[in-house]
Amino acid sequence: MSKGKAKRGIPSKVDDFNAWYPFIVEAAELVDKRYPIKGMDVWRPYGWRTMKLIDALTHSEMERTEHEEVNFPLLIPENLLDKENALVARLKRAREEGVDPDDLRDDDEEGGFKKEVYWVKHAGENELDIPMFLRPTSETAMYTMFPLWIRSHKDLPLKVYQMVNTFRYETKQTRSFIRVREIHFFEAHTAHADEECATRQIQQDLEIVDNLMHDLCLPAIKARRPVWDTFPGAWYTIGIDAIMPNGRTLQVASCHHYRDQWAKAFDLTYENLDAEQQHCHQTTYGMSERLLGAIVGMHGDDNGLIMPPAIAPYQVVICPMIRKNSEVDTIAKSEEVAAILKSAGLRVKVDKRDIHAGQKYFDWEIKGVPLRLDIGPRDIENNSAFAARRTGGKEPLPLADIANECKRILSEIADELRTRASAHSDNVVIPLNDLNNVQDGKIYEMAFDGTDAHAETIERTTGLSFLGDATDPYDEERPCFMSGKMTTRRVILAKTY
Repeated sequence: MSKGKAKRGIPSKVDDFNAWYPFIVEAAELVDKRYPIKGMDVWRPYGWRTMKLIDALTHSEMERTEHEEVNFPLLIPENLLDKENALVARLKRAREEGVDPDDLRDDDEEGGFKKEVYWVKHAGENELDIPMFLRPTSETAMYTMFPLWIRSHKDLPLKVYQMVNTFRYETKQTRSFIRVREIHFFEAHTAHADEECATRQIQQDLEIVDNLMHDLCLPAIKARRPVWDTFPGAWYTIGIDAIMPNGRTLQVASCHHYRDQWAKAFDLTYENLDAEQQHCHQTTYGMSERLLGAIVGMHGDDNGLIMPPAIAPYQVVICPMIRKNSEVDTIAKSEEVAAILKSAGLRVKVDKRDIHAGQKYFDWEIKGVPLRLDIGPRDIENNSAFAARRTGGKEPLPLADIANECKRILSEIADELRTRASAHSDNVVIPLNDLNNVQDGKIYEMAFDGTDAHAETIERTTGLSFLGDATDPYDEERPCFMSGKMTTRRVILAKTY
């Protein structure tokens, strides 16, 4: 770390990521962690605007894929949680015993979110007849209503989503965006006529993931979770993991294919073309504010954040060079340029503060604004603005075509972030060759078609976790790392958050 950066007090990202991350989150004014409930941070304007821009990308994808937005109540009655717990426990036991879940009865074994929820047991001084809890997610709430909305095949597919706060009592150490107790959460829930239709929905969800990750410039791994790491209420789960700078992975989203398991528990049926009652098949797709945590971690550097242009609250900040006794009104010119950029659809801020230019640069650098334009008397004389990219590089831009020039540079900045992310991914993800020679900060891939016992041996020996089968397998068969059996399965292992 250079002497100048040390004075700023920014820890080194490379040397101490665990200190760098929380420092940057607060110094960039994304959230304030001083609220008197641990794990419930206060969103500050800059951070909330960033999150809402991420939400806007998601809203756009939902509109494109014909999902409709809903908003369900925060409180869920205890009996619905009991219903979910019984279902999850039965499905878990069926999986362990290798039998059909329909052959088992519900039992009292706890499952689901019961140990993680926040309870509401009083209304004023009155004890509630039926305790309620704050939603950890919304399967039980939604699937109580779905049977009222779905009657026949004409009502399918049903595709709804919501963006709400969910609550889970995390007993582990909290970390802004990555592990919190009040979660800004997106969840899409769908119901379909059959398994094939539901499977197509999962494929569409993964396309949505690709589009979002492109805009956020994030490297991500999509992997079908191993059986032991699949949500017991799901037939299968696909996890979407962002690759963090220290070589760990952060699950930012997941897709669940439920088949008709939840439909049977909630009596969700429809009348098919043969006038027969048939259970629906369901899916869910969820994401959280962890996306912002991944953006902070992946794109930031020792000078602060670097915001991908698609979700930067300010894509361009204009700094007029204020000179005492100057005959040139740089502030007025900056406002004129800002109006042109705003009319072209860009998000712009004019920093008119009468402070040293270096302080302005530092403030916007730590917030990660992609592009800064400096406008001084000489720039106005030359009919140009001096552009500084947050990713590095400076150049004069002609004011005559300033909107197109800024858009060009913002596109190039996004491409640069994708290039850096791709290079990081290529450097971090490597083949597993030796169980006893695992490097810290690496993600491993291998051909694997072994048993659960083989997997347990690998996890115990390496200290890595199975992320599961990558959705893009090997092009040609390779020998399984443990059994030697030929397979195209490409399994990913990593240390996770």
